[in-house]
Amino acid sequence: MITAATEQDGEPLIALAADAGNFKPAEVACVAELWSAYMAHGESSGYSFLVYRHAEHLAAFACFGPHPLTEGTYDLYWICTALDMRSRGLGGQLLARVEAEVSGRGGRLLLAETSTTPAFSAARRFYETYGYRCESVIQDFYAPGDHLVLYTKHLAPQPSLPRPLTSATLTPEAGLAAQT
Repeated sequence: MITAATEQDGEPLIALAADAGNFKPAEVACVAELWSAYMAHGESSGYSFLVYRHAEHLAAFACFGPHPLTEGTYDLYWICTALDMRSRGLGGQLLARVEAEVSGRGGRLLLAETSTTPAFSAARRFYETYGYRCESVIQDFYAPGDHLVLYTKHLAPQPSLPRPLTSATLTPEAGLAAQT
């Protein structure tokens, strides 16, 4: 079951990241830092955490939030599944929920960054499997020989109610056609 993370998820979530097998200690510390901000300020911190529970245990988590100084662009900061729960579709379900949450908040573009090292080959396949497009590769970003891959996915906008016709929406440039 996927839910918003609660205070009790902190230690298991950080332990899950540490046990993932591909995150460096500094990266696990970053997860802990984002978690602390989320616990202190909730979603006003700029971060949201979702967790996937399986048989009352934390099996996966995701962290996402709006990208500063953009309109409708969000970052997927972390998505991680426990080693013993991989290849069961949990990550895909969690990613679909993140996408729905982002879209429901007016998001139109979701960004995901990962590394080109062999340790992150599964992550790259994961994003590509779920329709993410490689937009760019920044050479030597993380370290010499460790490049950043930026994946993006455009999200379908949520249906909205028609805007009422007002003098402000009826401009000569827009015309009536824009309102129908």
